[in-house]
Amino acid sequence: MTKVTTSTVEAPGAVLTYDVHEPETSSEHRPLFVFGSPMAASGFEQLISHFTDRTVITYDPRGAERSTLTPDGTVTGELHGEDMHRVVEASGLGPVDAFGSSGGAAFALHWIVGHPGDVHTLVAHEPPLSTILEDREMALRVSDDIVATYQREGYGPAMAKFIQLVMHTGPLPDDYLDRPAPDPAAFGLPTEDDGSRDDALLSRNLAMPPFEPDLAALRASSVRIVPATGAEWEGTLARRGGEALATELGVEPEVFPGDHGGFAMSPMSPDNDPAAFAAKLREILDDA
Repeated sequence: MTKVTTSTVEAPGAVLTYDVHEPETSSEHRPLFVFGSPMAASGFEQLISHFTDRTVITYDPRGAERSTLTPDGTVTGELHGEDMHRVVEASGLGPVDAFGSSGGAAFALHWIVGHPGDVHTLVAHEPPLSTILEDREMALRVSDDIVATYQREGYGPAMAKFIQLVMHTGPLPDDYLDRPAPDPAAFGLPTEDDGSRDDALLSRNLAMPPFEPDLAALRASSVRIVPATGAEWEGTLARRGGEALATELGVEPEVFPGDHGGFAMSPMSPDNDPAAFAAKLREILDDA
């Protein structure tokens, strides 16, 4: 039976909560660090249930679920990356293999440039790297519009715009922001503003300065970097981010089963297969 130990580590402007899942018997596999952003550890329970043969680390990014921000705490992609280093350092389990999803995959690119000794293999699954896409300027304008909508109208209208963005296929056209705003109710979202402005995605990750990966340093890195995409949702922003990263590194992206969150089955993605996703991840890690 897997033993789970929960700990905290202090960081500038935050207190991070992380979990170490230890297998019942010792393992020859490197520890596996699994993370997203702003998705917290709870979002990866289905995936890590298939890795009981090795130690697994998960954590909640600053400002998400159990990890807190101090009153003067801030959030940037670079801080997220440094937090990943702090978690591995505090755990004493490095070097690790790492699987990063979405924003976590993007910000891990800062982590491995600054602390390459922490990581052997990084699988970067669908990083939404707007700054290296052909429609960079429009993507950044749309992100700014979502943040402004959140501050002006609240969660429902802003999240509806975010869902519309992540479901859009192909480069964003020049008239994207001229289109009618989506109806929150069409996505099952609240139409009333509850006054809160502390959503980890809408008030923090989207509001921070655009993250610019150091592509030259990544090309020269000693870390094995594996850009990855989902098999579904061709042409969407996050999938295009994974493909663009692969192009910049001169490799082909690994294709995982399922959609952007293919590691978890949910009412919105009932066809995702966490076991098949885990098998693909295991294949990549064992191929090192």
